[in-house]
Amino acid sequence: MTFLLRTAREKDLEALYRMAKGTGGGFTNLPPDRPTLRAKLERAAKSFARDDGKIADDLFVFILEDTSEGKVRGTCQAFSQVGMELPFYSYRIGRITQHSKELDRTFRAEMLTLCTDLDGASEVGGLYLDAAERSAGIGKLLARSRYLFIAMHRNRFGDTTLAELRGAIDDAGNSPFWDGLAGRFFDMSFRDADEFNGKHGNQFIADLMPKHPIYTALLSEAARQVMGQPHYSGRPAMRMLESEGFAFQNYVDIFDGGPTMIARTDQIRTIRDARMVSVSALAPAVGEPAHLVATGRLADFRVCLGQVGQDGSLDEGAAALLGVSAGDAITYAPAVT
Repeated sequence: MTFLLRTAREKDLEALYRMAKGTGGGFTNLPPDRPTLRAKLERAAKSFARDDGKIADDLFVFILEDTSEGKVRGTCQAFSQVGMELPFYSYRIGRITQHSKELDRTFRAEMLTLCTDLDGASEVGGLYLDAAERSAGIGKLLARSRYLFIAMHRNRFGDTTLAELRGAIDDAGNSPFWDGLAGRFFDMSFRDADEFNGKHGNQFIADLMPKHPIYTALLSEAARQVMGQPHYSGRPAMRMLESEGFAFQNYVDIFDGGPTMIARTDQIRTIRDARMVSVSALAPAVGEPAHLVATGRLADFRVCLGQVGQDGSLDEGAAALLGVSAGDAITYAPAVT
């Protein structure tokens, strides 16, 4: 394996822009806009450089590189704490039961309530992998590397971690949830709102949307059907999140209705299973890589697939990718989940 996940640098801007254009829209954390992506890289550089050990409004951006070709193949992000600068709005799906004595009938209605319940949580997002690499465990390497980073910098993250999945979009590129709810209050198409959202965030929706609960029965059937459902391309990501212990807890994105997956940070499977050892020796690789292996703090953080023996030995290929030798510290977790 020649894939190495490392921290993003200023020189990665054009690669990020290429991947952002390939998302097909709806990726709030990876908008196809160079100034916005440049600002993300600058913010990430400050976050990686800060080493006071305190939790703050940090953004960490990572790059997946095929070292055999020197090509960037993927990216992902981690936010230490959302809702610190601006509120982190979600719709919470709830239910209300009402009874009429006159009719002798009980009515149960589903409602969407605008809330900031998830303020202070950490977030993983911004994941993109080139289509040609979406096999052989590379997607899991990309996604799960963030959890090793969190495990190795645990005091920089909250007790709860969330992941927002892109909502359903129809064949014409429109969002049924947007058209059925938010779009009724804005003179903007979904595509225009999507572009604005990627550059400026969804605060504008929260500012102008009604603050009172909304009965879902008043929404279109198309909007109700996609509420809490991921985009078809996000279903594998949803399964990976579920395998890590994330669950849908009735919070959806106020923009496209996509599901928000939530987990207790210390119960995320990769974090729970992570172990730190000092490399005892380098050994030849035998068979397929069995572990995700990480080393380095903050800006020096990097991850690859490798083999860690019960005696603390590390296969030579992984050691070369990571730049470690006998005696160096590594953190690892099982590669297969």
